[in-house]
Amino acid sequence: MITAFFAIALGLALLVWSADRFVEGSASAARHFGMSPLLIGMVIVGFGTSAPEMTVSALAAWQGNPGIALGNAYGSNIANIALILGLTALISPIAVHSRVLEKELPLLTAVTALAAWQVWDGEITRLDAWVLLGVFTAVMGWSIWQGTRKRGDALGREMAHELRVHAMPLRRAIFWLIAGLAFLIISSRILVWGAVEIAHGFGISDLVIGLTIVAVGTSLPELAASIIATRKGEHDIALGNVLGSNLFNTLAAVGIAAMIHPIPAGAEVFSRDILTMAVLTVSLFVFCYGFRGPHRISRLEGGILLLCYIGYSAYLLVTTFK
Repeated sequence: MITAFFAIALGLALLVWSADRFVEGSASAARHFGMSPLLIGMVIVGFGTSAPEMTVSALAAWQGNPGIALGNAYGSNIANIALILGLTALISPIAVHSRVLEKELPLLTAVTALAAWQVWDGEITRLDAWVLLGVFTAVMGWSIWQGTRKRGDALGREMAHELRVHAMPLRRAIFWLIAGLAFLIISSRILVWGAVEIAHGFGISDLVIGLTIVAVGTSLPELAASIIATRKGEHDIALGNVLGSNLFNTLAAVGIAAMIHPIPAGAEVFSRDILTMAVLTVSLFVFCYGFRGPHRISRLEGGILLLCYIGYSAYLLVTTFK
């Protein structure tokens, strides 16, 4: 059992490190081949920050642990909103200025409703996976089209600055792209093995392990990115990072995993996890639009989100070990 805990710690550390190397290598290589900073930020960095969730869910499904695959994706969504945005808002209230959020928030709500509809019958089939991946492709195409039409985009400016600061030769960029991807796969295998061992050792379901330890671990890149962006005053990027990650998780991570192996979803997934994810998404919608005041997530609202995550995690533990 000690070996399993060590495997999870090692796997998470390698996962975060390799995701960072993969993003840096991919972004620099794309810049060498002429891709615009905005597209690099939207496509490559978007994939990179969600790479831990996608690789862990895909490998878990491949190895016959669909509970970890589903729990990792939905648990990461819950952690992104309640834990990450909650902590980030406590550090510094998150201002909401971008008009894009007025489109992304309803989109995330609609995608969450799609996830609920798919889970309702107790299984995410390969047909459901095709639907998820089809919607994901359409969303990415629409986002890229919208981004290229918008001038002076904050994400594009920030990405251009990061590419200048972290410039690297093409050979080194390709090396880190390949090495980062390889270590993503290796660290995901280590993490999934450790999670399965702990689940079996304590008699916990794969789903609960995926919703807790694995989900929080794979969300660490989003936590770091959101806190750094908020401290720099780049609130749109901090919030957009979480919204984008949740779209990637719900559509791409679950879609890829279900394409590999259909995922059974017990009644508790709908009544507990999907419901929590939906309530948090709607609350985020209310906080961001600020119907009674400025468009921001205040420290009070951040505290409410964090308390929601603590309550959800406590409920999982109590119902698991009762």
